[in-house]
Amino acid sequence: MDTPGASSSRYTTPPPREPQNLDLTPEQVKRIELNRLKAKARQREREGQAFSSSSTNVNGKRPLGVVPATSTSPTAPKPPPKLKRDSRLGKYFEYDLSKMVNSKGGFLVEDGKEIDEEVRAKEKERERQRAMQNLEPPIFLDPKLNPRCNECNSMDIDQTYKKVFGCLVCNKCKNEKPEKYSLLTKTECKEVRLLPELRDQELMPHLLKANPHKSTFANMMLFLRCQVEDFAWKKWGSPEALDAEWQRRVDEKKKKKNKKFEEGLKELRRRTRETVWQKRKDQEHKHVFGLVEKDANGVGKQICHECGFSIDVEDQWNHEQISSALEVEQLDVNLYRSKTLYLPVRARGVFGGQVISQALVSANNCVDPAFSLHCYFLLSASASVPILYNVDRVRDGRSYATRSVRAVQRGRTIFIMLCSFQRPEPRQPTFQLPMPPNVPAPEACEGIELIYERLFKETTDERVKDFCLTALEERRRSPIEVKLAGVRESKDGIPVFLYWHKARNTPVRYDPAFQKCILSYISDSQFISAARRTLTQLNQGGKGPTKVVMQTSLDHNISFYDISDDFDCGDWLLYVIISERAASGRASVHGRMYTPSGTLVAVCNQEGVVRVDDREEPSYPATKL
Repeated sequence: MDTPGASSSRYTTPPPREPQNLDLTPEQVKRIELNRLKAKARQREREGQAFSSSSTNVNGKRPLGVVPATSTSPTAPKPPPKLKRDSRLGKYFEYDLSKMVNSKGGFLVEDGKEIDEEVRAKEKERERQRAMQNLEPPIFLDPKLNPRCNECNSMDIDQTYKKVFGCLVCNKCKNEKPEKYSLLTKTECKEVRLLPELRDQELMPHLLKANPHKSTFANMMLFLRCQVEDFAWKKWGSPEALDAEWQRRVDEKKKKKNKKFEEGLKELRRRTRETVWQKRKDQEHKHVFGLVEKDANGVGKQICHECGFSIDVEDQWNHEQISSALEVEQLDVNLYRSKTLYLPVRARGVFGGQVISQALVSANNCVDPAFSLHCYFLLSASASVPILYNVDRVRDGRSYATRSVRAVQRGRTIFIMLCSFQRPEPRQPTFQLPMPPNVPAPEACEGIELIYERLFKETTDERVKDFCLTALEERRRSPIEVKLAGVRESKDGIPVFLYWHKARNTPVRYDPAFQKCILSYISDSQFISAARRTLTQLNQGGKGPTKVVMQTSLDHNISFYDISDDFDCGDWLLYVIISERAASGRASVHGRMYTPSGTLVAVCNQEGVVRVDDREEPSYPATKL
C-alpha cells in the first residue's frame, strides 16, 4: 500500500502484482485472499477512527462522529416509539402466544411456568390411548382371523355397529335391510315399543349423536331396530300383547285428557257463575242511612236517602246501661265486634268515648289491666253498622305488654289505639298534683239536665228550645251522670272547668279492668267542648269570632295511675279540664280525674278540630272619632 499523503489525498488499493510462478494449492490461495480482505477491513476501521477524532476537513473543522445507540448522551439516537394502544378496544391483556403452552387442563400457561411434567405425561398417555381406541382394528393377513358380516359373509363390516351394538354387518347389508338394521330414536322406542329401560347401557346399547334441532339440547340416543324388537318381544311376550298394551295406554291417555278437559270446563262454568253473581251483587242497592230520628212513639228510625227505606234502631238506646255500652262480641282470636253504638245529638259520628272504651275492653281480653293508652280518630263512625276491633299482640315483656287495636267499619279503618299494660309495682315512690281546693261536693252541684231545663224555660228561640229538648232527652238516657262543679280561672286567665262524673245503673262493683274501661268512656265526655267554651269565653267583647262550626276529636291519650285499683266509677270522679292551646283550627285539652278522697287516678290529653266561622264580622267598639 502507498503511504497516506496530504489531507485531500485518498487511499487506494495497490494494483495487483504480476503473477509469479508459485506452486500454491487452491486452499492456500483461498486463505491468502481471506486474510487480505480482513486486513483491509481493519485498516479502514483504524483510518476512520483517526480521521473522525483528529483530522480536519477542507473547512478546517473536525467532522461530527456518530454517537452509538448505547450512549447516555442527550444527542444519542432514540429508539423508535412503540405503537400506542387503541383506547376503543377496551381493557385487554397482552400475551405472547409463541411462548404459551397448552396445560391440558382447559387453559394456557407460559412456557416453563406452572407446568407439571408428570401431569403432562399422563395426559399424553391418555391421548395416545384414545387414539388407539378410535383406530379401526387391523386387518389380518389370515382371512380366518378377520370378522365377517352375518348376512353376506363380507369382511367390510361397519366398525361403529360392531363397537357400539356388537353387531357384525357390512354397510351394504345395513342399507339393503333397514327393517332390521335401521336406527330408532328414544321417542319411537317409548311410544311404539313401550320400553322404559332405555338408559341401561347393558340392556339396551345406544349410539349418541348431536341433537339436530339445537346444539344445546341433549344428545340424541339411537337404538338398533333388531335389538329393540327382540327386547320388546321378550318383555311383552308377543307382538299381539304389545299391541294390546299400546291400545290400553292410548285409551287411558285419552281418558285422562277428557277428564282434564271436563275439569277445566267445570272450573270455567264456576268462575262464570261467580262473575255473574258478583255483577248482580254489585248492582244491588246499598242503603245509605241518615241520622237517627224519633217518631211520635219515641222509637228511633233511620231513613235511606236514596230509596226511603227505614229501619228501627231501638238498640240505639241500649247505651243507657254502661255494661251494654261497653260490651263487645268475640268473633275470633283477637277479633271483636261492637254490639251497640251511641250517636250523640248533632254529632258527626259515634261517641268517641264509646269507641275508646270498647277498644280497651277488646285489648283487656288479651292481657292484664291497662296502664296507659294512646288512640287516633281517623274517620267518623256510623251507628247503623257494627264496628270490628282487631287486636294485635305487639309485645309481651316481663313488666310491660303492648297491644294495638284497629277499629274497622265498612272495610275502612276508622280508629287506631296503642295501649300499654304494666304489672303493678306498689313499692315504687309516688307523687301527684293535688286536687283543686274548695271543690263543692257532688250533692251541692247542679246537674247538666237542670241547666238544659233552665235554658229551655228562659229562651224564646225555637231552635234553642228544640236543641234543649233533644239534649235533655239524651242526657237522661246517657249511662253517665254529669254535674258542673264550677268554672275557675287559672293564674294565666285561662278558664278551668270542673265536672263530677259517675256511671249510672251499676248494680255491682265491676272488676278493676272494667272500671278503667268505664273511665275511658267518661274521659271523652265534656272534654273537647272545653276548648270551644274557652274560645268563646276569651273572645267575648268583640275580641274575635265565637261561633264554632266544627268540633271533632283527632287523638286521645289516657294514663292510669291508681296502683291499688280501689277507685269505683259508680262513685263520683272529679274531672278537671283546661284547654292550653288553640291555633290553625286545632285545640288541645288536658284533664285530670280525682276520686272524692283526692287521689289522682288518670291523666288525659286530647287534640281535636275546633273551627269557628271566620266569615263572622267581629264587632269592634265604636271609636271616639
